[in-house]
Amino acid sequence: MRRRSVLATLAASPLVVAGCSAGDEVPTGEGNASGGGGGTGAFVAAISAQPDQLDPHKTTAYAAFQVLENVYDTLVVPSPDDLSMQPSLATDWETSDDELTWTFTLVEGATFHDGTPFRASDVVFSYRRIIDQQLANSARFATVADITAPDDSTVVITLNQPTPNLLSRIGAFKGMAIVSQDVDEQSLTTQANGTGPFSLQGSSASEISLSRFEDYWGDAPQIGGVTFQFLPEPAAALTALTTDQVQWTDNVPPQRVATLGDDESVELGQVPSVDYWYLAMNCAKAPFDDVAVRRAVAFAVDREAVTEAAKFDTARPNQTAIPEGSEWYYDYAPFETDVDQARQLLQQAGVQGPLTMGLMVTSEYPETVTAAQVLASQLEPLGITVDIQTEDFATWLDRQGRGDFDAFMLGWLGNIDPADFYDEQHRTDGPNNYQKYSNPVTDDLLDRASVEPDRDTRKSLYDQAAKQIVDDVSYLYLYNPDAVQVWKQGITGYEVRADKAVNFDTVVLPS
Repeated sequence: MRRRSVLATLAASPLVVAGCSAGDEVPTGEGNASGGGGGTGAFVAAISAQPDQLDPHKTTAYAAFQVLENVYDTLVVPSPDDLSMQPSLATDWETSDDELTWTFTLVEGATFHDGTPFRASDVVFSYRRIIDQQLANSARFATVADITAPDDSTVVITLNQPTPNLLSRIGAFKGMAIVSQDVDEQSLTTQANGTGPFSLQGSSASEISLSRFEDYWGDAPQIGGVTFQFLPEPAAALTALTTDQVQWTDNVPPQRVATLGDDESVELGQVPSVDYWYLAMNCAKAPFDDVAVRRAVAFAVDREAVTEAAKFDTARPNQTAIPEGSEWYYDYAPFETDVDQARQLLQQAGVQGPLTMGLMVTSEYPETVTAAQVLASQLEPLGITVDIQTEDFATWLDRQGRGDFDAFMLGWLGNIDPADFYDEQHRTDGPNNYQKYSNPVTDDLLDRASVEPDRDTRKSLYDQAAKQIVDDVSYLYLYNPDAVQVWKQGITGYEVRADKAVNFDTVVLPS
C-alpha cells in the first residue's frame, strides 16, 4: 500500500481551496548570501525561531533543521512525493539474504564545503559519533552491530537483527547528516561544513546567511544564496512578505490562510503534514506521576476547541500521533470530553483541593500560547489552575532537557516511519522521552515492532503500543496540522512537503 501523495510545487496551482547563540557573529567564509554567478541573487526566508545550535547530531529543534536541510546531506533522503527513501550520498545499496548486512555505494566527486573529499570514512565517523556519544538520535542505531568502510566509496552496516526501516532511520531528516571526520566537533555548534547545496556564510541574533556551493555534487542551486530571518510573530512575517522584505515564510497566521488563497501577489501551498502537536505532563513529578491525574486532564480537554483556536481550519484533532492519511494510522479515541469522569479520576488519585499545573510554552511557536489559554479554561472546572509559562525557545529547550516543568506543549515534525512517531519519545530512557514515561509493556511492543519484517504484524504491534501510550497519557495528543507556506508570486521550483523539509536549492527567482 503506497502512502498518499502530498506534494505541492510552486510551478503548480496553489494547493488551497482557499542556533546560533544570540548576538554571536560567526563568519564562515567569503562573500555574502547573494554570492555566486548567474545573476540569480539571494532568496530571503522568514522562519519563526532562531536555531538553538547548528550541530545536526545534537539539535532537535525544527528551526535548526530548516537551515541544516540546505547545508548537509544524508546517505538517503525522503522523496518529495511519497516520502519513500531515494538515493543521496549513497547512489545504491544491497541487502544480504538474511537482511543483516546492508552495503551502500557512495556518490563520486562529492566534497565538503572546505574542499575536503567526501569518503566512506566520513560516514563511519558520523554514525559512530552519534552512537558512541549517545547523541540525540543514537536510538536509531539500536540494531546496528558494526559500521565499516572497506574502501572510500563503500559503507557496510551490519545489524544484529533485521531492521525493515533502516533507510528511514538513517535518512529521514538531517539529524543523521554526514559530517567530515576532520571536523573540530566543538565548532559544530556555531559552524557547519557539509556536502549540501549551500554553505554557511555567517549568523547573528537576527539571521543566518548561506551561499551557493559552487562545487556541489548534485544539480547546482538556481539562486546565489539564502538568508533566514527570525521573525517569531506570524503577523510580522506575513507583513515582511507582502512588503517584499522576504520572499517566503512558513510562519503564517492560521486565521489568514483562507484569504491568502485569493491574494494574487502571493502563492499559498497547503498540504497535510506528518506532524503532530501534543501536551506532555512530567511523569517523574507528583501529582502527574499518577496516571489517573494525567487521564483526568485528558478527559477534560476538548481537542476540537483547542485545534480550532490554535490552527483554525489548518489542522485536524487526533488522539494518536499518526495522521489519518497515513497507511500507519490507528483509529483510537478513548477520551471524549467528560468533566465528571475527570473529577472522579482526580478523587481516585487522592488530589484534594485546588491544583496548579505549570504549562511551559514558547512565543516562537505562538500556537502553543493560544492552545494553552484554551486548555487553561477547560481545566478550570476541575479545580486545576494552569500557570502558563511563556519562554523563549532556547530557555524552553533548556528547561525541557533538565525536566524543569510540570507540563509542556509542542510538536514533533518530519515523522515518516511509525518508529519516528513513538519510539524515542516513549521508550523508557529514550533520548526524547523528556516526560520520563516508563512502561515495560510499551517498551516490549516497541522493541518487537522495530525488528518485525512483516508489515501487517508490525502495524499491529505499533497499534498496540499507541493504545498503551494514549491510555497512559504519556503524551496527550491534540492535532495534526497542515504544512502551510506562502511565497511571492512568480517564484518557481520549490516543493511544499508533508515532512516540512525546506529545500531551497531548486528555487528559481523571476527574471
